[in-house]
Amino acid sequence: MAEADPITLAKINYYCQTGYYGHMESAALEGLQRYGNDPILKFFSAFAKVLQNRVQEGMRELDILKDKRDVNLCATMALMLAHKKSQTMDREAVQELDAKLKEERKQAGELGLYFAGLFLFNSGKYDKAREYIDRMLKMAPQNPDGLTLKGWIELMSGREAKRSIKFFEEALVSGSKNVNALFGKAKYFEMKHNYSGALELINQVVVSQPSFLPAFLEKMRLQLALQDWDQTLETAQRAEGIDIHCIGAIEYQVLCMLCREGNYAEASTKIADLVTTLDKVEPQSGQLYYHMAQVFSKLCGRNNLVLQQTQVFIERAVSLDSNSADFVNEMGCQLMMQGKVKDAMRCHRNAMQLDETSVGALTGIINCQLLQGHIEEAAQQLEFLNEIQQSIGRSADLAYLSALLAIKKGKGPEKAIELLNEATELHFAGLKGLPLGIDYFCKLNPDFLLQVIKDYLHFAPQVPVASGQPVSPVLKRCHQVLDLLTRAVPGLMDGLFLSAKVKFLAGDIAAAQSTLQHCLEQDATFSDAHILMAQIHLSQNNFKLANQSLEVGLSYNFQVRDHPLYHLILARILKKQGNMVDAIKTLQMAMVLPGVKKSGARADSGKKSRVEQISVQDRVAVFLELAEAHRLQNEQHEAAKVMQDAINEFQGTPEEVCILIANADLTLARGDVEMALGMLRNITPDQPYFVEAREKMANIYLNYRKDKKLYASCYRELVDKYPSTQTSLLLGDAYMSIQEPEKAIEVYEAALKQNPKDAALASKIGQALVKTHNYGKAINYYEVSLKTGGQSSLRYDLAELLLKLKQYDKAEKVLKQAIEQEGQDLETMIEHTKYLILLAKVYNQVDRLEDSQNTLQKARDMQARVLKRVQVEQPDAISDQKELAASICSQLAEHAANQRDTDTAIKFYKEALVYSENDSKRSLDLAGLYLMSEDLDSCQHQLMTLLKNDGDNSNATIMLADLMFRRNDYDTAMYHFQQLLTLKPDNYEALARLLDLMRRAGKLDEVPKSLDQAKNASSRAPLEAGFSYCKGLYEWLVDSLTVKVSMNG
Repeated sequence: MAEADPITLAKINYYCQTGYYGHMESAALEGLQRYGNDPILKFFSAFAKVLQNRVQEGMRELDILKDKRDVNLCATMALMLAHKKSQTMDREAVQELDAKLKEERKQAGELGLYFAGLFLFNSGKYDKAREYIDRMLKMAPQNPDGLTLKGWIELMSGREAKRSIKFFEEALVSGSKNVNALFGKAKYFEMKHNYSGALELINQVVVSQPSFLPAFLEKMRLQLALQDWDQTLETAQRAEGIDIHCIGAIEYQVLCMLCREGNYAEASTKIADLVTTLDKVEPQSGQLYYHMAQVFSKLCGRNNLVLQQTQVFIERAVSLDSNSADFVNEMGCQLMMQGKVKDAMRCHRNAMQLDETSVGALTGIINCQLLQGHIEEAAQQLEFLNEIQQSIGRSADLAYLSALLAIKKGKGPEKAIELLNEATELHFAGLKGLPLGIDYFCKLNPDFLLQVIKDYLHFAPQVPVASGQPVSPVLKRCHQVLDLLTRAVPGLMDGLFLSAKVKFLAGDIAAAQSTLQHCLEQDATFSDAHILMAQIHLSQNNFKLANQSLEVGLSYNFQVRDHPLYHLILARILKKQGNMVDAIKTLQMAMVLPGVKKSGARADSGKKSRVEQISVQDRVAVFLELAEAHRLQNEQHEAAKVMQDAINEFQGTPEEVCILIANADLTLARGDVEMALGMLRNITPDQPYFVEAREKMANIYLNYRKDKKLYASCYRELVDKYPSTQTSLLLGDAYMSIQEPEKAIEVYEAALKQNPKDAALASKIGQALVKTHNYGKAINYYEVSLKTGGQSSLRYDLAELLLKLKQYDKAEKVLKQAIEQEGQDLETMIEHTKYLILLAKVYNQVDRLEDSQNTLQKARDMQARVLKRVQVEQPDAISDQKELAASICSQLAEHAANQRDTDTAIKFYKEALVYSENDSKRSLDLAGLYLMSEDLDSCQHQLMTLLKNDGDNSNATIMLADLMFRRNDYDTAMYHFQQLLTLKPDNYEALARLLDLMRRAGKLDEVPKSLDQAKNASSRAPLEAGFSYCKGLYEWLVDSLTVKVSMNG
């Protein structure tokens, strides 16, 4: 009998719960081949057919089983379900079956009740299932299958989830490897976020049942929840090895290609394999086709190759059920991602006809209307949607569409940014508590977040922030969103590109370059990345490299030449090189390209080009750059004409104010400070870019008028007109920049009362208190903030302050509390490394050297784990994290060297150089240790390697010469000193050593030449102590020699 084979039944049950109904049927048929005409397996085979919408076929088989012992109840209930799924429901038949069910259950036995409960559980009717299983357990209180099912019911119903573990453990008491009970216990741990504990239980099943596929699928899920991509991929490949048609295994491999690697070409090929597999083993599962289309399309950055395959998925789903509003609506979403707005609109309208209550269809329609420029229609629909959602609360989609409408209506940046902030906050609120996995990625919806970021960037500055200047709040917000997005989906090329762009605009050039380099390593044909790299090189005045990046981008995509941004960057390169004539010609070419002069004229959005559409800011920039080029060429009339064209072009739009601000910049560049201030004063609080105008006025007052009072008054006006955390931060920062920290603290504290959980504000208050030397108040502030649930990042600030004040016991306590905070996410691990390093410093200060060394060892181990994770989750942070690892190893080496443990010190310096191979100081320290331990060959090799990379390193040259001296090779030693003195004649340490060598070699007569070179190298040489010492040494040596000669004579 099949009930004697728990593995087959566990497999059937698993596939039923996870929606793999084709797999469920196959598992039942495999069992029937083994056990013959088994009624239980025949029931599951028939039930699987009903679930696959092969209703009539399933009903025929169930009708035969409805009077069979043990399956009569579940077969009767399944028949009732089948009738309800039929196109024309036979109500009379359903009533008869209901009457039969009531009669049969009165005399049902143990197995009959169990399979009835199992059917109800798999149908999601947990309360009904509980009734049947409670009756069964009264008959057989120790039945492990009954106890297991009871546990599952309590777990999934959510009512008594804590009690479920008791039933699973009772089922496992006999020592039997009850797979369903182990799976249930693992699910309980998973729901408690104990993924390691859950994985341990699943591994027990993998070991005892090495060909049981569901165990591998669960293992794969849990490994991803633990953010271990390598193990997830390995398990997926093992699962595919067991069953080449394993859908879950293929799905997770695609997930890895999209999320981790960004390998869209390979992913699209694998997705095509998945289509073929689904067609073969799950041809009737419309929900699976729909699910695959949704997940992969949201993760691919609108890559054409992937979208072609996801289109096939959704077409299959619609062909299986053309009356599903969800399927038809998803078809619209897929078409929208491909830029086919009209076709998408048609699908959304069809979905609306199928289900008038479909919010997804309505949001799709509004989105299409906004993209097509039907603003009033969209506004009406949006108002209707607002009314619908009042009762259930606002959604992220609704807030985003409201933001789009505000942008289209030109309501100004403040309103649009407020709505975009609301959209992101609502969106991320829906992700709380979700582990990394399919459901997380689907809800994360990277495609949505990329669109939001692109809309945010309309309101961001388009040139990098100057050093020391505050970063735009819009860029900070973009960074927050992109940081979370790229950590979860490090292979999302568009996400990495936008992250690099935001870092560039925020002035973090090194991080921007690192991120872009990672993008180009993944996809060398990414033209947008080459163009941005050109902008970065241009900002650093690397004209040759900027031009090179433009040309490489052009070589991969000739459409780049048709993009105004290409000409804009090229013109800026020419302008920086002083070639105004060619710069003007290039900008005039840009002016005639589509999309520059007419608002809304864009390239065909039907295709996802690898070149960004021109932004409004870049359109404005083309006009302004041309006006500026004419001005620099002393063509004032032409410059004024272009500026007037810009005012006319953007009149009545938010960008009109942007032109006025830029006009003020040009006026300021001409030296007319008063006129520039007058232009900026005319921008009123109800106009867009008012905040930017006042910030610019403030900078003029500070940098041109040197008037700190008026500088601060501009920011005070912002707080009065636009009271918010951000404007308060700007005012506080302004007070800090003019050395008025007391006033800054007042502003920060007032803002913190409005936003008590704002970590940035809290940190600023602490820093300001420290700056005013109000250390006691700063400590008290940090402690109170942490007790009231403040951000854990404040712990580091507090510990650092306590260390500075030599309150070592308190610093140790704070750091130990911080380290005790558990967390497996990368940010927590990075924080823990910082805490451990600081704790080691505390121990060092109180001469607890062993504790310091042990703590650094822990930091080293933690950082090794960080480096493994950071390569996948934050590739742009690799260089910083490697440097931190090298720093930890160097500190350990210094500890060992101080204790005269040279071998250990050498080991740690060598490890440090694995992370920072070109670090001169560490290389030199390692060479010094080799020299100290008389390992002259290793010392020479290390020094030669160092000088190969850093030929001008005087300390290395001196050490190499010293090494040759120890080997009695005076000529080579002198050669190295002479080479060094040729480059740096005033290196008095080298000169003194050379004097000693020349004395030994009997060449003191050559010394005056070196002394003259040192004297000529600097007019101050005769006053330098080093020069005087060397001259005196030479004269003393000559006198000694003269005395010796005369004595011998």
